[in-house]
Amino acid sequence: MIKIKTNEEIEIMAEGGAKLGRVKRALTAAVADGIRASDIEDLANEIIEKEGAESSFKKVPGYYWSTCINVNEGLVHGIPTKDLIFRKGDVVSIDVGLYYKGFHLDTSITVGINVTPEVRKFLNIGQNALERAISKARVGNYIYDISEAIESTVETAGYSVVRALVGHGVGRELHEDPQIPCFVPGPRDESPEIKEGMVLAIEVMYAMGSEKVEQKEDGWTIAMRDGKISALFEDSIAVTSKGPRILTK
Repeated sequence: MIKIKTNEEIEIMAEGGAKLGRVKRALTAAVADGIRASDIEDLANEIIEKEGAESSFKKVPGYYWSTCINVNEGLVHGIPTKDLIFRKGDVVSIDVGLYYKGFHLDTSITVGINVTPEVRKFLNIGQNALERAISKARVGNYIYDISEAIESTVETAGYSVVRALVGHGVGRELHEDPQIPCFVPGPRDESPEIKEGMVLAIEVMYAMGSEKVEQKEDGWTIAMRDGKISALFEDSIAVTSKGPRILTK
């Protein structure tokens, strides 16, 4: 069931979102050649604690980290180990969640380290797709409209949207209804209608090659089966009478 938030709850989530936005910016700035994924994890833990919040991801049964970090063909749920060292040319995806005053916030970003113009274009498309998708999170639209914005932006550029994973609602639980696919799964009026008070974790997941994914031996990491570069961009958005409000800037 889709959970509608009150104005008071959205304001609490906005506080948490501002905190998570600061975490995201610090982690993004720390990505560089020679940095370990575990360094990013340590920094995330430090800042989340300073912000007076908790890690959302550590509340997921069996997951013991505050971040999910992936490189190149890795898409989501990558464990931030000390053995994963970033190098020039890498595409690094960071997914991080924060729990504050009873509510979860979720955000992701992908960073290129001295990447080629081709890869830079690829990353720009993901950012553009997220911006277009967010613009559709308006009262009276449908989840279809968000999905269509992602799919058309990514596929028009010659890339593939991932179909095995979806964005989601967010709030008291890290993953709530509705599901938000990166593709159009059916007729517009058969998808959930967007209503005031929804909070949506809109996530663009896409790849340079095939959209097919596989799970790695660690039991968590999901990567592109063909080994080609993937990326993700995500923000948590509140649907208001005045339009979409980005909580995790």
